[in-house]
Amino acid sequence: MNEMIEMIENEADERMQKSVNALKSSLIKIRTGRAHTSLLDHLTIPYYGSTVPISQTANITVLDSRTLGVTPFEKSMVTVVEKAIRDSDLGLNPSNVGNLLRVPLPAMTEERRRDLVKIVRHEAEGARVAIRNSRRDANQDLKELMKEGDISKDEEHRAEENVQKLTNQFIKKIDTVLAEKETELMDV
Repeated sequence: MNEMIEMIENEADERMQKSVNALKSSLIKIRTGRAHTSLLDHLTIPYYGSTVPISQTANITVLDSRTLGVTPFEKSMVTVVEKAIRDSDLGLNPSNVGNLLRVPLPAMTEERRRDLVKIVRHEAEGARVAIRNSRRDANQDLKELMKEGDISKDEEHRAEENVQKLTNQFIKKIDTVLAEKETELMDV
């Protein structure tokens, strides 16, 4: 097989995998009602003049299924970390117990769960679009190679079929990730 075709297919594969990974990481941030340390991963804390991820200023643990424990490494950071959690978009209200911040996760209502499912489906559709865009770009590159005479019409056709197989494979992965997250969200 032509090296240029292989390069185009590999690039499409990488871009599609990145789309799936991006979806997974954005879905982790969507709260399911169960305590999970990655829930706070996207929070940043002002720390000595710069902004750093919360994981660099505090230890995050799961105290029970509905409570996170956040222990800042420095006593002076307790109120700063507490404020960052309270001001976040997660709707959490930490309570200060000495050096430990207890972060109870509020119960999820049926309506909230349905709203989150809509958000999750929207995120998944965005990932599907990104995968289709990768397919379109790969197919355009293949057409360019054919126009320039670097590959034959048959080679282009076979390569487009391979790119389509890749697309189907990654769309299936997205559907699986989406189904798992929906089940997790609706599980009371």
